[in-house]
Amino acid sequence: MDVLDALAQFDGVARVEALRRLGVTPHALRRARERGWIFSVRRGWVASAGADRMLVTAARRGVVLSCVTLAARRDLWVLDSSTPHLAAPPHAGHATVKRGVMHWSVPLFPRHPDSCEDSLENALVLVARCQAHESALAIWESALNKGLIDPGVLERAPLPPDARRMLQEATPFADAGTETIFRTRLRWLRLPITPQVWLLGHRVDFLIGDRLVVQIDGGHHVGAQRTSDIAHDALLKLHGYHVIRISYSQLMDRWHEVQASIMAAIAQRLHLAA
Repeated sequence: MDVLDALAQFDGVARVEALRRLGVTPHALRRARERGWIFSVRRGWVASAGADRMLVTAARRGVVLSCVTLAARRDLWVLDSSTPHLAAPPHAGHATVKRGVMHWSVPLFPRHPDSCEDSLENALVLVARCQAHESALAIWESALNKGLIDPGVLERAPLPPDARRMLQEATPFADAGTETIFRTRLRWLRLPITPQVWLLGHRVDFLIGDRLVVQIDGGHHVGAQRTSDIAHDALLKLHGYHVIRISYSQLMDRWHEVQASIMAAIAQRLHLAA
């Protein structure tokens, strides 16, 4: 098999042993190195010239990408993935890291020796232990919403306590982590807070009680989308609903103001049907 075609099966970074199993000969590897198509990462590992730098670094350090880093690479909702999070077995003397967070842990799901990325299930277990509760829950719910994990499999696995709690609390209904954070912060209210409700032809982010609608605006709420939102807000009000619309920055940076508005609405019984 062609060297680059074989490497492509491993996202551009692979063990020489794995390439040999696919039929790549030592002569082909040597020729690819001489032509600058591939380079040595560390002993027994090579990468294509245009390989993902994060995968190359993981292979060079003898670790795997995991936790929030792996979650972000799977396009899950992650609050902050600016710092690399890596994983390696306990007492892995070969594993080194100069920048980032290292998780020394026994993986719940076996890690394939040819992969530089952890399984999503292992990454979620680390997320549950590493991140603040609401941030971790947002990532778990994002994975469920996208159908990337099987909750039944995880339910039968020997999850550690933090991950077990995430599995019990997480639902697949949040389209974004902001919805998870909002619902988590108001759980103490002991009122019905229903996400993703269809009202008058459109979906709203939350319905508190019978009549209090809360919409969380993201960066896409501009132009035609904003015009549609305003029209739907007006229609909701004409049908007896009270609408509170908040922005991302209000949710994350001025939560006390958001909570005060919701408490004032509830005190006026605006969440109840007339």
